[in-house]
Amino acid sequence: MEDTQSVATLIDSTSSKIQQLQKAFAELESHRAVTLNLKWKELEEHFHGLEKSLKRRFHELEDQEKVFETKTRKAREMLQKREAAVAAKEQASLVRLQEKRDAAVFAITNALEKNRKISSEEPAGVSCDGDNGELSVEDKPPDSVASESNSEDIKSPFENDNFEVKSYPELIKLCEEMDSEGLHKFISDNRKNLAALKEEIPWALKAAPSPALLVLESLEGFYISELPNVDGKKDSNLLGLRRTCIMLMECLSFLLSNLDDNSVSTLISEDVKEQAKSIAEEWKPKLDALDIDASNGNSLEAHAFLQLLATFGIASDFNEEELSRLIPMVSRRRQTADLCRSLGLSEKMPGVIEVLVSNGRQIDAVNLAFAFELTEHFSPVPLLKSYLKEARKTYSPVKPGNASPTAQTEVNERELTALKAVIKCIEEHNLEEQYPADPLQKRVLLLEKAKADKKRATEAAKPQPKRPRANGAGYGPRVTNIAADKTFYPRVPDRYPPQYVYDRPYVYAGPADNHGPSLLGSATYNFSPSHGNYFGNGYQYQAPYLH
Repeated sequence: MEDTQSVATLIDSTSSKIQQLQKAFAELESHRAVTLNLKWKELEEHFHGLEKSLKRRFHELEDQEKVFETKTRKAREMLQKREAAVAAKEQASLVRLQEKRDAAVFAITNALEKNRKISSEEPAGVSCDGDNGELSVEDKPPDSVASESNSEDIKSPFENDNFEVKSYPELIKLCEEMDSEGLHKFISDNRKNLAALKEEIPWALKAAPSPALLVLESLEGFYISELPNVDGKKDSNLLGLRRTCIMLMECLSFLLSNLDDNSVSTLISEDVKEQAKSIAEEWKPKLDALDIDASNGNSLEAHAFLQLLATFGIASDFNEEELSRLIPMVSRRRQTADLCRSLGLSEKMPGVIEVLVSNGRQIDAVNLAFAFELTEHFSPVPLLKSYLKEARKTYSPVKPGNASPTAQTEVNERELTALKAVIKCIEEHNLEEQYPADPLQKRVLLLEKAKADKKRATEAAKPQPKRPRANGAGYGPRVTNIAADKTFYPRVPDRYPPQYVYDRPYVYAGPADNHGPSLLGSATYNFSPSHGNYFGNGYQYQAPYLH
């Protein structure tokens, strides 16, 4: 700053220097012996030009300095804000951690107190009290006690735990009897209340002599009777069974997460792990036949395999690269992020996200980027924009004028689906400030309006059946061999037109003899072959049985 002031002082003193030079020049001219060709006016203009040039350059440097200072100040302010945000997040994390620690200490203290009270009051064992839901055993037949003695070590972690199964007490009975088939049937019969079931199944599993073995037994039949229907879709019962298998493994994982390490190691013994590993090795070759693109990120087979490894802690026995290649097959499942963490695949996520992006699955890539805090490497907004761009580029015809109505309808339907997916992603991850959804919403409304208009126009363009003339001339073939018990009048009044088997605009020529039964036995309505029935095309109805 001092250098700038000194330069400004020197520039201001230029005028006085020029005046001194003028005096010296006049004195020199008065003593000259020879006439000088140089005039003072020329010298003065030269020096004034230099002065203006220096001042202009000086002001430019001052402006640049101010801009630099402004940028520096803003950068420091932004850095301070980021430091404050990081500090706030650290503080919030510490507060949450402390709360969890306090809650854990409180739960352990209560459990110890209840353990002491129960051990002092009921030293005999476990009983199932209907009011408080505590497990106990009393007045059981000798053979039952003998059979339970084999699983005493496994039951020990749950003897004094409290749990309640209020809505579905049948679950406890099924788990106590280790009835995996009955458990499957019960869940299938009550699939409309899956949310309530999932809350109670983990606690019901505690009543089983061996919850882990019960879950392993429930996996039988996962690949049995895998026969496609006529339309190539898998049997809905098989899909329901597989979803139930996945849900039971998730419930067991939840149960294990609420136990200490000793209880978990007792429950998931080495023998149980070997059985789980045997099932996993049997399933693994069958995953090679799966089509990653056809699964569309929602493969039940891959999900069940990964969940089996995570639940029973056997992921270390399998290659991480091979496991990470299965993640794109389950990328649309809501449990994917937690599943990857349980399997120790967090470090593989950048590669998985790159695979999803390269395969045009940017929505799944954005969801995983947020789940694993990789949004700095995979910016969400450019990914979503590229997803829409690729959708429009892929689904738009080369020449819109040459597109058939059916093709254009398909184009609009796919673009509408892509827009809704992007809007949902923006709302879930609070990206409205970075990527406003209003233009996308307007486009959705426009496409939906065009879809509705197209539907109305199609319905209006359908040919209506013509009414027959009053003199009895119709548009269907004459039926000559109607059953004898039918009564017909020789003449029908004009206000009641004759009744025909069909009233339709077009009738295709049949056999020459025109037998009545062939006409009467045909279908009442004619559908286009492209429609098919609702169980033979891609719009098959399935009951809401998602876990």
